[in-house]
Amino acid sequence: MHSDTAGRGPCFDELTVGQQFGAPAITLTTGLAAAHQAITGDRLALALDHELCRAVTGGDPLVSPALVWDVAIGQSTVVTQHVKANLYYRGLAFIRAPRIGDTLRTSTQVVALRQNRPREGRAPTGLAALRITTTDQQDRPVLDFWRCAMLPLRDEARQTGHADDLDQVGHDIAAGDLGTLASGWDLAALAARAGGPHPADLRAGQSFEVAGGDVVSAAPELARLTLNIAAVHHDSQAGGNARLVYGGHAIGLALSQAARALPALATVVGWHGCDHLAPVREGDTLRSTITVEQVHLLPGGGGLAHLRSVVRADGPPEHEVLNWRYIALLA
Repeated sequence: MHSDTAGRGPCFDELTVGQQFGAPAITLTTGLAAAHQAITGDRLALALDHELCRAVTGGDPLVSPALVWDVAIGQSTVVTQHVKANLYYRGLAFIRAPRIGDTLRTSTQVVALRQNRPREGRAPTGLAALRITTTDQQDRPVLDFWRCAMLPLRDEARQTGHADDLDQVGHDIAAGDLGTLASGWDLAALAARAGGPHPADLRAGQSFEVAGGDVVSAAPELARLTLNIAAVHHDSQAGGNARLVYGGHAIGLALSQAARALPALATVVGWHGCDHLAPVREGDTLRSTITVEQVHLLPGGGGLAHLRSVVRADGPPEHEVLNWRYIALLA
């Protein structure tokens, strides 16, 4: 008896511009946050210390920004279950900072498509630019950003004719608006509790080599936790007999290491970009160097630090796996 394949996501030649996809919503609970923290080692004080968070923000406990973007990206994988690679993220900036008890819903829309030129010895692929919009239970915007994924064709002989200019998709983050995320926060309360350096202590070009490394563990568990169904993170056959670690896992560990070097780090307000330079495997040990690119002091205290985390995996030989450029709010 013939049986259809169930739960199969689309391939490139099954997508059209304008299509929208949804995924189950996720309520951000203390249990979910604790499971995520156990895997990524999150050390942001405002996500861990609920009483300090209330003193600083005047509201319910914040959720780590890493959990929020992991959920948003994971929910978008209903479109990219068969992803081969991610080319870019653009415009990832927080519009609001979710708190424990909020429920996140994500809509993923196909905004541009381009079929790649055929290469001998390689299965045909195409690039899908996606707009990812995440809201909370009151339909308040949380994240609105763009992602570009490489997908295989189901019909390898098909010429789709898709040739959109992907360079025109999305926009960079508007750094001048990012300080409003913390409007009304008493960052002095965090500064008094956390050690330095503080924004006024930082200068462009300054680098920090974070002491110690972190092993990558529970990789498929993190993918499941955040609804990430990309096959390469679960199925070794999809990853060429070597299951790949979700890129957000490496980013989460990089954030944990950044918080060790900069304990006054309140949250991440946006990304300039993130390049995955080499695959990460479960069992790798990751180490990072953080470089300050620029600092903007805020009128009400604290500041925005534009940082670059270059993450390396132990060898032999040691090699770079991540180049993450982001904007952190420091007290």
